[in-house]
Amino acid sequence: MTMALSIRQPWASLILLAGKDIENRNWATKVRGPFLIHAAKGMTRTEYIDAMEFAFAIDKNWAQSLPDTRPFDFNNLPRGGIIGSVILVDCVQRDKSNSPWFQGAYGFVLRDPKLLPFYPYKGQLGFFDVPNLHG
Repeated sequence: MTMALSIRQPWASLILLAGKDIENRNWATKVRGPFLIHAAKGMTRTEYIDAMEFAFAIDKNWAQSLPDTRPFDFNNLPRGGIIGSVILVDCVQRDKSNSPWFQGAYGFVLRDPKLLPFYPYKGQLGFFDVPNLHG
């Protein structure tokens, strides 16, 4: 079993592809180590627009480093499954790295994002266990 955390889009993809190194939450965790990123099924057009405006306010050029920006089109964002992995290295109330992504009561400090092939899976609240995806 591997742990996973559901994150709404486009935030989940921004972690994997755009340098978002903090996952904001209103709760703390003692969890450390690797976990899978589950892209939640729900995403409103307003949430999408707000998140993308925030990302471009942080770095107006982040999308230029991508070979293709179509994965960030509203209808192309993967939802309802596992899309990648990261390592949770800390949970902070004040971001020690001064990351512009830190906006919440608590920030999960993330490192080493890896994009994975989409794997449909039902999300849950909080960290949850996912059986081995490779059999």
